[in-house]
Amino acid sequence: MRMLNNLIKDKLATVSLIVIIAIIIGGLFAPLVAPHDPNEIKMSLRYASPSWEHLLGNDHLGRCILSRIIYGIRPSVLWVLFALFISVLIGAVLGFLAGYFKGKVDAFIMRICDIMLSFPGYVMTLAIVSVLGVGLENILIACILVKWAWFARVIRTSVMKYSELEYVKFSKASGISDMKIIYKHLVPVTFSDIAVISSSSIGSMILQISGFSFLGLGIQAPNAEWGMMLNEAREVMFTRPELMLAPGLAIVIVVSAFNFFSDALQVALDPKLMTFNNNIVKKPRTSKIKFQKKEVANKL
Repeated sequence: MRMLNNLIKDKLATVSLIVIIAIIIGGLFAPLVAPHDPNEIKMSLRYASPSWEHLLGNDHLGRCILSRIIYGIRPSVLWVLFALFISVLIGAVLGFLAGYFKGKVDAFIMRICDIMLSFPGYVMTLAIVSVLGVGLENILIACILVKWAWFARVIRTSVMKYSELEYVKFSKASGISDMKIIYKHLVPVTFSDIAVISSSSIGSMILQISGFSFLGLGIQAPNAEWGMMLNEAREVMFTRPELMLAPGLAIVIVVSAFNFFSDALQVALDPKLMTFNNNIVKKPRTSKIKFQKKEVANKL
């Protein structure tokens, strides 16, 4: 409840959460929300300007841009969230095993993570896509294979910190099973750390998926995806720049909403950050009041 109260007090976080929920609902119920079929071709409406029937106009094949933006939520956001969930799940399982059992288990898992993290993320993803082939599914698989190692290392650090607490050591000495200790004592206290690192990674994954689709490696035509829509509008970017505006703004709004919400979530889950920020804000006012008092005293 305290976390929710802190989030509600932050207006930017509230607006970001509303935007995120609206986008997710729009993607889930795209057939009901979209005004037209996103793949319906009408050459008579080619490059048509915005109207009441087509609020964002039409593209080079006469397709409704608004409908394609709504349907593009699914590959650009919803499938990214699914890939993120799988990456975090794999990283959490291996991170808990490495951080709790330590020793040979930790060394083995961390050496695998070191190998995976020794390659730049984009290069590794491109290499996997080149082997598996183009397509949204292959890019999602590549992202999962690249991201899990980073999550495992971060979660392992958090688990090692909390596993040294006295009540965890007492639980071990009492003969409680390791799985029960992990489930009852470590998962609740590390959940906040996992939530923060997960939310902070969504924006970068959305940009990465859209970037690969822009390069033609992601979802293929005629399916709608924001990065691919930018690529299609690239040919007429100087004569019809508004065609790039809709998918570009969609990416900016979604990534910004997730980033703002991630920052607010981090502050809400860590009271120290909130206290630190409040002290920074209040400190100049206190100094100013003291300075004014000192000036009055000198005049007297």
